[in-house]
Amino acid sequence: MNYLFVVAHPDDEVLGAGATIHKLIQEGNKVAVATLVSRAGARANISATLQDDQARAFEIMGVHKSYKGDFPNIKMNTVSHLELVQFIEKCIEDWRAESVFTHYPSDLNNDHVMTSYACQAASRLFQRKEGVPRLKKFIYMEVPSSTEWSFDSSANRFSPNMFVEVGKDGVDVKFRALAAYKGVMRPYPHPRSKEGIEGLAAYRGIQAGCSYAEAFESVFYRT
Repeated sequence: MNYLFVVAHPDDEVLGAGATIHKLIQEGNKVAVATLVSRAGARANISATLQDDQARAFEIMGVHKSYKGDFPNIKMNTVSHLELVQFIEKCIEDWRAESVFTHYPSDLNNDHVMTSYACQAASRLFQRKEGVPRLKKFIYMEVPSSTEWSFDSSANRFSPNMFVEVGKDGVDVKFRALAAYKGVMRPYPHPRSKEGIEGLAAYRGIQAGCSYAEAFESVFYRT
């Protein structure tokens, strides 16, 4: 199956689903990642090496293809919704994506929110255009240091109903991929600390009765 992960920033794909991406590829699936903000200029301390860092992370996970947008960092709310949707649609069509993962729409980070809404609209491309594979899965992921900081009490909070068992080996791959990004990891008790990442995977595994897991919210599933 062809999976497309649509994220706002470099590193979001690893934080949200690094171990799952690796597992899907190990199982024989094809994975592409579309990054809408490829330069992330506001992150001045790491932006100079960001492209190389992401390429290395992709190599560690085994990602087959990447798509890079050039939308403004922490300013995606200033970009027309249509531009975002059309960029994602092109990625879906080119990759012939059958399953799409993206951000949870109530994340604290506004770029994540804009990405999620655009991805929701783009996921319906198969209903509007002939020759596009029918979507089988549309899934939200959680990004530590963003999803759990959703302060809007009027919105639904992330409520996982899908758990991918990744094991300790999968968590180790996630650590290696995150380490490829300079300046992303933080000391404990930050959510992006080694202890935080492993602790979350252990907790999600406990919820699902398995050994380490990444959690998702499945919003569309067709067999």
